[in-house]
Amino acid sequence: MKTLRETLTERVVIVDGAMGTMLQAQNPTLDDYQGHEGCNEILNVSRPEMVKAVHRAYLEVGVDGIETNTFGANFGNLAEYGIEDRIYELAYAGAALAREVADEFCDASKRWVFGSIGPGTKLPTLGHASYQTLRDAYVQCARGLIDGGADALLVETSQDLLQTKAAINGCRQAITAAKQDILLIAQVTVETTGTMLLGSEIGAALTALEPLGIDVIGLNCATGPAEMSEHLRQLSQSSSLMISCMPNAGLPILEDGGARYPLSPKELAKSLETFINDYGLKIVGGCCGTTPEHLAEVVRTLRKMTGEPKQPRAVSYDPGAA
Repeated sequence: MKTLRETLTERVVIVDGAMGTMLQAQNPTLDDYQGHEGCNEILNVSRPEMVKAVHRAYLEVGVDGIETNTFGANFGNLAEYGIEDRIYELAYAGAALAREVADEFCDASKRWVFGSIGPGTKLPTLGHASYQTLRDAYVQCARGLIDGGADALLVETSQDLLQTKAAINGCRQAITAAKQDILLIAQVTVETTGTMLLGSEIGAALTALEPLGIDVIGLNCATGPAEMSEHLRQLSQSSSLMISCMPNAGLPILEDGGARYPLSPKELAKSLETFINDYGLKIVGGCCGTTPEHLAEVVRTLRKMTGEPKQPRAVSYDPGAA
């Protein structure tokens, strides 16, 4: 079978949607969390069937790839519970579960496992933790994901460029040691203000991250596709890297009982189709508020798309330093 890298030269790869809400819908107990309420990564070892049920729900609608339940398997998140020594264990378990389920759905083509690596709650630019502490912890997370069977490492929801560099460099160190062809993806989160949480705009993110050896750069979380369009346009014109996009199902609307995401499956699919045609996206999926129903419509709409824009991307490099 073709590798993920080879597949991306031929067509768009569709990844799954939200994980956390689907886990919460199964009503895990405090015992399921081993006393660490809200730590979804614990479910990889305490309730693996819960996690596998989410993976199967997305694979059954035809997605090409699934993200591991490891968004919080990092120093920042696990240190909040005093279990930062379990980073490798929980990352490995999350990847192994995803690999097991993905392999159940392999037919004429492979199903890919994307190792999810979130930003954590400690940002080095704000002095919450040192760069070296975070980088070394990300090495452990990346090692666990690779050993568990991940095809790609997805550094996502990045809010602080220094944290993102720590994650990318930690991943690169683990990939080099593993001597495997692991795709490395960096997705930043741009707020409705037009910048990342700590004030960096998309051009600064590209200048800082592109030289670090990533294979794909993109956007996820914070907003729906409408708010991402201009930032994706800039990436398509300024970088020769592959581009990814995993938006929320629109901007959340706060109601009694929590947030509601208004974007319908057809609206999400149409937006991603437009982005592929206009900006040449190679990897698409969903983030907060997206469900198997959303991804089913995305699969129906995009299945045969190659990811080539209607007009060839004319990349223009702007000199910059970070």
